[in-house]
Amino acid sequence: MAKLLQVDFDFHGPFGKEMAEQLVDLARSINDEPGMIWKIWTKNPQEKRGGGVYLFEDETSAQNYLEMHSARLKALGVETVRGMIFDINESLSAIHRGPVSRQGEAV
Repeated sequence: MAKLLQVDFDFHGPFGKEMAEQLVDLARSINDEPGMIWKIWTKNPQEKRGGGVYLFEDETSAQNYLEMHSARLKALGVETVRGMIFDINESLSAIHRGPVSRQGEAV
């Protein structure tokens, strides 16, 4: 069953175009993570927060990514990483066109 992973942490930049340019290699590498279906990058420059919302094929993949990503961020000096894994209500999400399917199939 697909799992949604939400992650956020203190992030002091860069933001905007500079963020997109500097983190493009990291962004591409995330596609190679086992079980990763998609990611939406999140940012809040006013509160100095960064993060993402991910869809993984299963809970094991989501948990493994969260552990790896938390360790990577902490090695970069991020003190606190919040990560939460959720089940998805596919039928209600479909009403709002939630991207919880892959090529027209429920995940």
